[in-house]
Amino acid sequence: MSAETPMKLAAPHGEADQQWLAGLLCELEGIDRPSASAGEREAAEWLVGEYAKLGVSARIETEQAHGTYWWPIGIGTALGVAGGLAGRRGNRLAGALLGAVGAGVIASDFPPRPRYMRKLLPKRETFNVVCELGDPEAERTVVLVSHHDAANAGLVFHPGIPDLVSRTGAFQHLDTSPMLMAPVIGGPILAAVAGLAGSRKLATAAAVLSAGSTAAMADIGLRSVVPGANDNGTAVIALLELARRFLADPPEGIRLILLSAGSEESFSEGMKAFGERHFPDLPVDSTFFINMDTIGSPFLTVLRGEGFLKMFEYPQEALILADRTAEEEGIDLMPNLRIRNGTDGLEALAAGYPVVSICSCTEHKQPANYHWPNDIAENVDFDTVESGIRLAEAMTRRLSRDWVSLPAADRVASV
Repeated sequence: MSAETPMKLAAPHGEADQQWLAGLLCELEGIDRPSASAGEREAAEWLVGEYAKLGVSARIETEQAHGTYWWPIGIGTALGVAGGLAGRRGNRLAGALLGAVGAGVIASDFPPRPRYMRKLLPKRETFNVVCELGDPEAERTVVLVSHHDAANAGLVFHPGIPDLVSRTGAFQHLDTSPMLMAPVIGGPILAAVAGLAGSRKLATAAAVLSAGSTAAMADIGLRSVVPGANDNGTAVIALLELARRFLADPPEGIRLILLSAGSEESFSEGMKAFGERHFPDLPVDSTFFINMDTIGSPFLTVLRGEGFLKMFEYPQEALILADRTAEEEGIDLMPNLRIRNGTDGLEALAAGYPVVSICSCTEHKQPANYHWPNDIAENVDFDTVESGIRLAEAMTRRLSRDWVSLPAADRVASV
């Protein structure tokens, strides 16, 4: 046990020791932990050790993952460059085919889709941490989810960009974040259209747009991993605090799975592997997922929907539970937010489970310090973290009294 993070013992119900949480977060952010790496394994082992200090065992499930998103997406955009150049030279068929294949590679790589290109790319090991609490014989299961890997930085994530846009007032009128992947997939699509239309001007535009996206992917791949305090160390330490509370006062009639996934930053590969391993044994009617991702910005929120291209809406029954619980707990939520990217909640959502995703944002409706080197514990709002923990705990306890399941018609299709 380190002097910086003494084990937290008893505390009043609903109260977190922020100094303890901050100490844990500082330790975690000190581990360079890109997806599917030795650092990610070190973070997983660290988490297992912290559970042991609380008096509970956890296991590491080793899975296979590619570990990046810039390679599969970059291959798709490079095909868009090739298609645009082919069309510019008058080879309409090659331009159309290359553009269409490039767009298909990109579209199929976004969660929760099959990710065909990754099957051809090198694999590494990724590490999911699973801690089981509560009644192991209970018919109902609540899965609380975080991820312990961290993202690479990239010029496209420069904090000056949202700051500049915020000065226009655009964010005040947006409840859905911009589709950042639109130009990425747009280049190959434009190459395909240019080939079909026989337009050299469109083909040139497609090549330029795809080249810019390819450069952006290369830039991300060459950058260092960020400390990842807010995204997503905050949810990892939340799981530890929730474990402490549930050990002291277990909810009745509920089996608890505390999952910290690996390789979320490479498009939820760890969560996808968890689903392939465990979803067959977790019935949709008796399992509820509470996903926590980036809960250390100033304003807590519960996402209404998410998805890179298609918007996957969270089920109303689950959102009503979250909203009523927040109201009862006196927790203010930034209302009605949707994001045009993805969290680990997408995999369970697409599999038909009732799910909520607890996240946070700034006044500009953006996550604070997103994928940038200033994502450190010093910049985390621990009051928001505590509210996120309190909401997740209260929802879990409410589910032990009043279960929520979804009508079959309300379950989300997987694509």
